[in-house]
Amino acid sequence: MQKITVPVLTNEQSGISMFKDVEYSIEDYNGLMITDRQDALNFRYRISEPGYFSSWHVAGDPTLIIIRSGILRMTLRNGEYRDFSAGDLFIAQDKLVEGEVFDNTKHGHTAQLIGESTVQAVHIKLATKAE
Repeated sequence: MQKITVPVLTNEQSGISMFKDVEYSIEDYNGLMITDRQDALNFRYRISEPGYFSSWHVAGDPTLIIIRSGILRMTLRNGEYRDFSAGDLFIAQDKLVEGEVFDNTKHGHTAQLIGESTVQAVHIKLATKAE
């Protein structure tokens, strides 16, 4: 059985954002190799110009992000980062624990455009969290 690994920006129960790789099984469906269906709520198209940088924030609802062009760097509080470029995808789903207030020294991640190429991406809001 084949699998695909998808990077997930999550915080599980700790409140601290982290990267986790989640594997999805790929099944043979009459010669078409495909994963199980994932329900989605909506999608948006994103464009970020050179110089784009977001301050610390959390994603909230799970969102599948597919990079079409440019390089987007996602950085965690501990300094770890991953660069995503054309053809890459990841799920952003870090969020505040219920009742918790955003702490600008503890929670979230930043997003930054790397280089001089515009980032174009598709954001697909998922109905459920990636495990």
